[in-house]
Formats: sequence, structure tokens, C-alpha cells
Amino acid sequence: MIAGRWLIALVSCLCWTAHAAPARVQIDLAREKAISPDLMGVFFEDLNHAGDGGLYAELVQNRSFEFSATEQSDWNNLTFWTLAPRGAAKGNVVVEQAWPVHENNPHYAVLETLVAAPEGVALANSGFQGVFVQAGEQYEVSLFGRSLYVGERWKNPAQGALPLSVRLESADGTLLAQSRFEISPGEWQRYSAKLQPERTDRAARVVLVAPEQGALALDEVSLFPVKTFRGRSNGMRADLAQAIADLKPRFIRFPGGCLVHGNGIGNMYRWKDTIGPVEQRRQQANLWGYHQTVGVGFYEYFQFAEDVGAKPVPVVPAGVCCQNSDRQGGTGQRGLPLESMDDYVQEVLDLIEYANGPVTSKWGARRAAAGHPEPFNLEYLGVGNEDRITFLFKKRFEMIYAAVKAKHPEITVIGTVGPFAEGDDFEQGWQIADQLRLPMVDEHYYVSPDWFWQNLSRYDRYDRAKSHVYLGEYAAHEKDRRSTLRAALAEAAHLTSLERNADIVRMASYAPLLGREDLLDWTPNLIYFNGSDGVFPTLSYEVQKLFGTNGGDRYVHSTVTGLAADQRVALSTVRDSASGDLILKIVNAEEQPVALTFDLQGGKQPRSTAQVTVLKGTADETNDYRNGKVLKPVTTALRVADKSFPYTAPSNSLTIIRLAR
Repeated sequence: MIAGRWLIALVSCLCWTAHAAPARVQIDLAREKAISPDLMGVFFEDLNHAGDGGLYAELVQNRSFEFSATEQSDWNNLTFWTLAPRGAAKGNVVVEQAWPVHENNPHYAVLETLVAAPEGVALANSGFQGVFVQAGEQYEVSLFGRSLYVGERWKNPAQGALPLSVRLESADGTLLAQSRFEISPGEWQRYSAKLQPERTDRAARVVLVAPEQGALALDEVSLFPVKTFRGRSNGMRADLAQAIADLKPRFIRFPGGCLVHGNGIGNMYRWKDTIGPVEQRRQQANLWGYHQTVGVGFYEYFQFAEDVGAKPVPVVPAGVCCQNSDRQGGTGQRGLPLESMDDYVQEVLDLIEYANGPVTSKWGARRAAAGHPEPFNLEYLGVGNEDRITFLFKKRFEMIYAAVKAKHPEITVIGTVGPFAEGDDFEQGWQIADQLRLPMVDEHYYVSPDWFWQNLSRYDRYDRAKSHVYLGEYAAHEKDRRSTLRAALAEAAHLTSLERNADIVRMASYAPLLGREDLLDWTPNLIYFNGSDGVFPTLSYEVQKLFGTNGGDRYVHSTVTGLAADQRVALSTVRDSASGDLILKIVNAEEQPVALTFDLQGGKQPRSTAQVTVLKGTADETNDYRNGKVLKPVTTALRVADKSFPYTAPSNSLTIIRLAR
């Protein structure tokens, strides 16, 4: 790398000389190259309650009574549930596993009414820091239930149905909406109804009320808004999903992240456990310290990618668990036994069939049964994530890669080169990539804003004959981890270098994507949100959105003169073949404006008016939604008299100039 070289020019030519302002940008419209149309995407991982309690629209927490102390030391199967006998009623609740809904969902609650009263025995759930409901909106409440006995358990109880009321209540007990089920004995049955609250409440609760003497077995107690994203059953929270869709991502990487390789072999994310009816999926501890319902499983991820117009990029474990498993600091990696690897390799191949296979195939039929007979058109498959590069890892990765390459040469396998931009895992991961001639590797780095400016030429030096790069996780980290404009502009500068090198850097995604502000494991995040109707995009989000909505598939060469080598100014130019538009991006992280003159050489005269979008502020500024101080891009028109035109980039700004052809 060349320390201090902070100016991005275009394509392969980067030059400057010290001249008086304005600086000159000469754009050669006759010199361009093809670049990846898939550069800008998103990476989803369920940390910061991004999934359960976030994008997944379920409003009940611990709906299946499967929470345990292995997730958090003070948790048990009844965590987030409260027993509240009312009036003269008396009762209790216990957890059973004798006759579950499904073997993958082994626990359920038994609600016993020992002394009957009209007010009944209530079992309440307050969701994720409160259940947010809106007046006039519909919510589907559902549960699995069966009546165990009517009357007293030890005094000739009868078999028969028992009533159960399901209520939405405010914290003070005010009724918002309710429905009533008659729960039958015998086999488990699913009961559901629509509830429409009479008023909005940001901290409501779901309350099950059993008024008659007897016992009810209950499981998979759910409350879902009817209005999910695209109206999908078991779908996504609409406002959060829309914020992701507005980025216009070309791909979605899922489900992680460190979550994929898990905390120990038994905690690896196995895709087959996440499909089918939700009550039959195998839930497990989340590596980030809470519970995964896997309500959002591989089917939902594929469907969501399709719904936002993105390519799916699933990631599977490389047959090893996280090196930090078992509370070990880098020495906890374990691998599946080699005698089990044939079965595991087949599991990976089955995923490709699930995504792309015909409905006449075993796993294509499972996809069709879920509601999607058409293939999901899988192109990419990630194998491993930030794994310690050991012989244990290498052996298993090679087995998976060889099988996928042999049976599905159309699939681009993405390898892993560790969690940092350099170091042993990085070097050894690249050695494996070179030896196997991998089509693509996944680089990660979380670094300071200064690092991004100092490494704008990083990918200029990459060998185009070697593996392509997916920059799967990156972010500029301030010392206090705030999402400042300074950090966002450093990321924008880096994105101009990625555009210039998008012939080898094929994809890139900021990380993490989502963070629930009251349940954070990590900062910064691209989008913060709360449990009600609050979605709070950061300045980094605005940068991602501007690049995502102003991408191109051709990179246009330019030469820049008149800027000092230490000026924090970065530029790139791309062309969108579909529209013919020429798109200029200018990042100015200086404390003063920078005057530029653009010269368009060759090609046709652009239209007389260009669209200019600017995000600007002070370097230390953040989006402060509580106090109404939010920076947003502003779009205006720019007069373009001929093929040479001036533009002054404001201090601390990102400018997009879109020239229609």
C-alpha cells in the first residue's frame, strides 16, 4: 500500500500534480471496463436481536417455551412468561416434555386452573420489551393446544374441551382485543384468530386466560401482524424490511456471520433444521447470547431476497465450529468427525438442490411444498466464516469444495480468509484459495476511518488472475463506535475504490446490518430500530443507499490533476448501461470546499441539466433522531452548459452527479 495516498482517480490511472484550484478531472468516455453489477449488497446476521425481536415480525418472546440457562444464566423455559391468577381463581403453570408437538420442539407449558373463577388464571407474555400494537390494525394470534383434563386432576377428571381466552391487554390490564378458543382433548391442534386492538399501545402484552377448572397443554403461542412485508405469512416486519429494500441491494448474505459456525459442533447452523412448519424446526442457542427460534429459516431468507430483488448468498459451516467456542480464546475449534463428512457434504449439495432443483427432485419438492415451485436461482454459496485456518478446517473445506465443484460447477463457492485485513489467517486463507483456485474469497475488516483513507489503493495491486473478492463485512469504527459522518465518508471513499476495482471485488456488504437499540451486542450498525415503529438509519446507511441506487456496470477512466497527495478527496465515475447515465461520485472529507472542473472527453454531449445529490454536515455529526437532528441527502439540479463544467464539493460531503445521456 502507499501510505498517505488518499485520492481515488478512475480505472487504472491515478495521478495528480500540485496546481492551483480548481482541480481538473478529465473523464475519458472512450476508455471504460466492465465491472460487477452485484457490488452493493447487504449482510444479515441475527445479532443485536436483528432477527428474533427485529426483522422477524413475531411479537411473542419464548413462544415455544424453549429458552434455557445455556443461553443466559437466569433464563428457563418460562422466561418472559408470568402467571397471574385473577380474582378468586388459583392455578399454576409447569413445563412438560412427555408429548410434544414435535421432537424438535420438545417442551410445552401446562396451564392448570385449580380453583375456577370468571376472571380465570392468566399467563402473560410482554414480548420483546413490550408488545407494540396499533389501533385498527389486525394481528393473527395462534397457538397449539390440547385439553388434558376437566375438573380436578386426582378426583375422576373428565375428558373434554376447555375454554381459553386470548387477550391483548395494556400493562394495567385494560382490554385492547380478545378472542376465545375451545381447546379439545386428544391430539395437538392449531388454533388461530384475528385480533384488532381498539387503541395503540407500545407496551402491551399477550394474555392467555383459563377460567374453568382443568388443565391445558399449550405451545407455539404466536402474535403476528397481518401486514408483514409483501404480506408474507411468517414474514418480516414491514418497516425494517422496507428500509433494507430501499438500499436496492444486489444480494443478501445470510444467516451469518459467526452465528453460522456456532458455539461448538452441536451449535453449527444446519439449514435443514430451519425449514418446514415453524413448530417442527429445531431451535437453538444463538452464539450472540440469546435464543434462535429459526422462524426466519432458509426458506424465508430465500423468499426475502427475492422480494427485495436481491440474489441469495447463503453461508454454510465449513465442517468446523468457531475457534472461540467453549469460552476458549481462539483454541476452541473442533471439526465434524471425518466419518461424518460424507453426510455433511451431501447436506450442502442438498441445499443447492433445495434452491435450484426441479419440483421432481427430493429437495426441490420440499421447496415447492413450502410455496415456491420456481427455483430461487442460487449462484453463490459461502463456505465458512472467519474460521481459524488450520489443518482441521482445510481438510473439511476441501471436501466440501471438491464436491460442489464436481456436481455444481455453475455455483460460485466463496471461501474465507479470516476476520482481518492481514495476519496469519488472512495469509493462510489466501494460500488455500491459490492452491484450489477458488473463484472467490470473503474478506472482512473493521477498522478506523483513517485506515480506509490510507488504503484506497489496496485492490489496485490485486492479481486479476487470482480469486475474486467478496468484501463480506466492513465498517469504519470510531474510537467510541459512534456512527459519524466522518466514518460514513471514509466508507464512501472506500466504495469509490471498490467501484474502480469492481472487476475483481465483485461484492461488498457493510456489517452489521441491524441493531435493536435496547438489546445491542455490537456497535456501530447500519440501521437501528426499536420495538415499536422506530427505524433509525445511520449516515453510513445514507452512503450505502446513495451508492446502491447509483451503481453502474461500466467503470470510466479519468485523470485528476491539481489536488495535493494528502487531500482527503476521492472520486469515481461509472456508467449504467441500462439508462446510459454517467454517474460521478465525489467524496470530500476536508474541512473546506474543493473546487473541481470536470472535462468529458469523447462521447456525446450530456443533457443540459444534471441531477446532483449531496449528503453533507460536520465530521463529528451523527443522526440524532430523538432531537430531530437528522442529515439527509438533498437533490438539486446542476446546469451543464457543455462537456466542461465546474462543481464545488462542499466540506465533509458525498456528492452524486447523474448525467443523463
